[in-house]
Amino acid sequence: MYSPRVLDHFENPRNAGDIENADAVVKIENPACGDVLQLAARTIDGRVTDVRFRAQGCVAAMACASALTVLLKGKRIDEARRLDRDEVLNEVGGLPEASGHAAHLAVDAWRALLKQLETQPGK
Repeated sequence: MYSPRVLDHFENPRNAGDIENADAVVKIENPACGDVLQLAARTIDGRVTDVRFRAQGCVAAMACASALTVLLKGKRIDEARRLDRDEVLNEVGGLPEASGHAAHLAVDAWRALLKQLETQPGK
């Protein structure tokens, strides 16, 4: 049902946990399925230097959150701003149609985090 990359991100999540003194932290929930994603980031000179997540939800939600952090870490914010659902799906090797909500949740969390980062002076 799930690709080997989805299972790898689920079984070996990248960048899970919290960031002490993060520049921004968001927590969003998908009310339809109950998945919850918390995303935190630290930036320096317009670059995402650290990004971590905590998630509660299905295999796909955990995998997409992990994949999102891989895609964001080290990128300039102006570059990362263009990140979309298709990139997350590609990073996990695709998802069954019924699990596509997980990629939306990841991107929605990034967009909410980005709004926080953009309101900070010098970011």
